[in-house]
Amino acid sequence: MSPGALLDAARARTLELVAMLEAGQWLGPKLDIVNPPLWEVGHLGWFEEFWCLRQGSTSQPGFRADADRLYNSSQVAHGQRWSLPLPEPADTQQYLAAVRAAVRERITQDRRIDYFATLSAFHEEMHCEAFTYTWQTLGYRAPAGTAQPIAGEAWPGDVEIDGGIFSMGANDDGRFVFDNEKWSHPVAVLPFQMARAPVTHAQYAEFVDAGGYATQKWWSCEGWDWRTRHALSQPLYWQKNDSGWQRRLFDGVETLPEHEPVIHVSWYEADAWCRWAGRRLPTEAEWEFAAATAPGMTENKRYLPWGERPGDSTQANLFGVAGRCLPVNACAAGDSGWGLRQMIGNVWEWTADWFHPYPGFVRDPYADYSEPWFGDHKVLRGGCHATRATLIRNTWRNFYKPDRNDVYAGFRTCAI
Repeated sequence: MSPGALLDAARARTLELVAMLEAGQWLGPKLDIVNPPLWEVGHLGWFEEFWCLRQGSTSQPGFRADADRLYNSSQVAHGQRWSLPLPEPADTQQYLAAVRAAVRERITQDRRIDYFATLSAFHEEMHCEAFTYTWQTLGYRAPAGTAQPIAGEAWPGDVEIDGGIFSMGANDDGRFVFDNEKWSHPVAVLPFQMARAPVTHAQYAEFVDAGGYATQKWWSCEGWDWRTRHALSQPLYWQKNDSGWQRRLFDGVETLPEHEPVIHVSWYEADAWCRWAGRRLPTEAEWEFAAATAPGMTENKRYLPWGERPGDSTQANLFGVAGRCLPVNACAAGDSGWGLRQMIGNVWEWTADWFHPYPGFVRDPYADYSEPWFGDHKVLRGGCHATRATLIRNTWRNFYKPDRNDVYAGFRTCAI
């Protein structure tokens, strides 16, 4: 897709999501893990204006004189965003529209901003994904297109992966990548066994029912402290009645879909399940090796698990397919070269590794994207059901602190 098409696709999604908001929901409660939607929408316009219209200029913003003071996320502390004199929703959306009209005109005149237009589109897509888990956190209505649970089956077992030396990270082939993916470098991976699919609700429920949240030996010291502080006895959004486990999904409650991947679990919870089950999380290198290579073909990596071309709903559960996770046996056409399912889409997968730069890291113009978070975030791979297909690839690195259980994260395991 062209940069302009990417921008328009992201904006259509933003407007669809915010159209769901009722008057009192534009600001919402003050929480550490979400932004007020009214601020976040305005921030999207500011980001696009800053990167697509103001690069190389010292002029003040052309559409709102207070845009920097309101929406510059590097300068406006998270806790201040609820108390700012934010414009009303209609005025905020007019600001977005004015910026977008100017960017469309600029794109036709200056191809040098293609990189920044693509950056802005992907930035907006990431915020759209964040909107969906914000709506979940706050119990708002489900986005349009969110399906009912879909019948499926378990997909158990491990795959033997030979290991070898491969080039981890993105290749410099002209396609857009973020600075933390740069650049490919040789990494040796020892032979290992990886689960064919992510851990399911049913598998995770066995840990919960066995008293896993009450048994300290399964948890790291940090994880146990986190679990104790939050008084957790099961995953976020789970509840139990006489008929068994249920979970809240947006503003409704449903029977826990046993064959969907477990979701909304922190790295600490994933690690605890692994200790209980005698398993481990994959390293980041193992995850990429399993997604991007194939038996006897470790030198020429695939861009996606199934190949170079973008997939469809038979290959990956990404934005626009079901609006929720599918069972772990779905999307067989998207299996990796090693026969691993759903390496892309459905649920982000925690890895064992902390988020660090690759050798020779050079910061991209958007300085706040990667560098401030090195060292205290864990890496996730693979995308989820709310991730736009144009955004994701085998080398993409997501990153969150290990205590985050509000995001669309689950995990896949390896044998010890």
